[in-house]
Amino acid sequence: MSLHDVLGFMTFIVACAAAAAPGMKFRPGVWYAALRKPAWTPPDWVFPVVWTVLYFMIAIAGWLVWTGAGSQDAALPLVVFGLQLVFNALWSALFFGLRLPGYAFADLLLLWLTILATILLFLPLHPVAAWMLLPYLLWVAFAGALNFAIWRLNRAGGVA
Repeated sequence: MSLHDVLGFMTFIVACAAAAAPGMKFRPGVWYAALRKPAWTPPDWVFPVVWTVLYFMIAIAGWLVWTGAGSQDAALPLVVFGLQLVFNALWSALFFGLRLPGYAFADLLLLWLTILATILLFLPLHPVAAWMLLPYLLWVAFAGALNFAIWRLNRAGGVA
């Protein structure tokens, strides 16, 4: 592996860490603990474990496309890849930071769509990279259902 490849990989790791950063800044805390949640809500410890694995897989998938495709072929897929990271980062700020689960749910819908678009754009360039994003797509679908349920259960209490 060349220095160029190592630096590229580190760039994808840093990009995913940047997307994760709002989740480290805006923590669930007392507000989240007081919300009504569906019975199928996982324990709090599950979220950081799952997200750590997913962020690593997301970084590897992006890097595989970046190294395996020509720069012209990878341009649009990597722009969409970057866009899904922006929607990913925005969710924690909306849900935990601003305490706006309704807007956070709308963000999750956009996140899910951009992940799907990224998978479809990655597929012809690097099928393994595309498949590596499938657990991410499924987790965001689950997170969306949980976000929606929490929003609905707490709307009467003034949670937007």
